[in-house]
Amino acid sequence: MKAPSSNAALRAVLWDMDGTLVDTEPYWMAAETPLIESHGGTWSHEQALGLVGLGLHDSARILQEAGVRMHEDAIVDHLTDEVMRQLRELGNPFRPGAQELLASLRDAGVKTGLVTMSMRRMADTVVSQIPFEAFDVIIAGDDAIRPKPFPDPYLQACEILGVTPAEVVAIEDSPNGLRSAIASGAATIGVPLMVSLTGVGAHALWPTLEGRTAADVAEFHAHHRAKESR
Repeated sequence: MKAPSSNAALRAVLWDMDGTLVDTEPYWMAAETPLIESHGGTWSHEQALGLVGLGLHDSARILQEAGVRMHEDAIVDHLTDEVMRQLRELGNPFRPGAQELLASLRDAGVKTGLVTMSMRRMADTVVSQIPFEAFDVIIAGDDAIRPKPFPDPYLQACEILGVTPAEVVAIEDSPNGLRSAIASGAATIGVPLMVSLTGVGAHALWPTLEGRTAADVAEFHAHHRAKESR
């Protein structure tokens, strides 16, 4: 991989999936609550928000603390299967402007990657419902050396794409995801959904992706790298 440069041009955009590309958080919550209740526990909306952006095994341990008497792997498999079932029945709940921005990046020749803590089989399900070739690489939860908020998933994607973090923009909706992307060295855009991103350290906060194009992302990246070089 080439040495980083503060003046590097944009070469790749890396996307989080759950909550950023697709609004699947309600699907996850709809899977968590009945699982916990079936083991005699209770689960609040606030507790569910605490899992947003976590690795699935980290989430599984929290569900065990809430009373779920299952092995971590069994919890991960159960939740993944339930969310995949909803995806098959209801389709991809794209966030406004996400699919259009992704298509704009592809048309502009910018490399794209999906960096998600969901399992590979779920990521493949989501990507299979996109009506164009959407990503050059997918790093899923079962691919990551260490999960978000560690930088590993983003660094792995950069390595495979043959780019440096200085040449990358990451788009995230959760504090843990932002911490991962920021730690990797990527310029990072936060697009909040269910939890506040204020004070997490995103280099920009966009209220929505609607109306955004590859040119907007490239402009943000250029301004960020110029600021970094001062």
